[in-house]
Amino acid sequence: MPSADSESPTKPVEDSASRVDDDIAVGFDLAFQRRWWRFEFAVWTVFTTLVVLAMFGCFGRGHFAKARTAAHDGSLDVQYDRIERFGSPSVVTVTFGPRAIHGGKAQLWVSESLMNALGNQRVVPQPVEAILGDGGILYTFAATKPPATAEFALQPRAVGGANLQLRVPDSETVNARIFVMP
Repeated sequence: MPSADSESPTKPVEDSASRVDDDIAVGFDLAFQRRWWRFEFAVWTVFTTLVVLAMFGCFGRGHFAKARTAAHDGSLDVQYDRIERFGSPSVVTVTFGPRAIHGGKAQLWVSESLMNALGNQRVVPQPVEAILGDGGILYTFAATKPPATAEFALQPRAVGGANLQLRVPDSETVNARIFVMP
């Protein structure tokens, strides 16, 4: 038995990786690297697309979010945001044409989705009269000459799609499809 004082023979640690210029050569998997580069490219493409869509208003408050629809007989023109955000204020502007104004007044029927899903906060100018019924509200505004306008300040209460319908009595219904994002 060798004593504690005697030296035991030691073996140098050997490296199984080959050396190039006294550096350790690490493995390189070109197939894996190419898959990684494709993954990185896909992630950058998705992020860039999201940023560009956000800049153009595809998620609310931008060029693509703005919409306009009108009755074919010219009685009504509606400007609104087709994409809105939950709890964020927005405005629907209604412009009455000459066919909508009679005897210094303009009437507008608005579907109940204006109150329920879209959360109407106020109407400017204040209507002379508002009658609830027929699945919506019939507003009467003082209007002396065209173009008269009414603005509805909204603050959406529910996420999802809402179909807003507006019409002047004895005229066609104008539909505005609004999507409320979270």
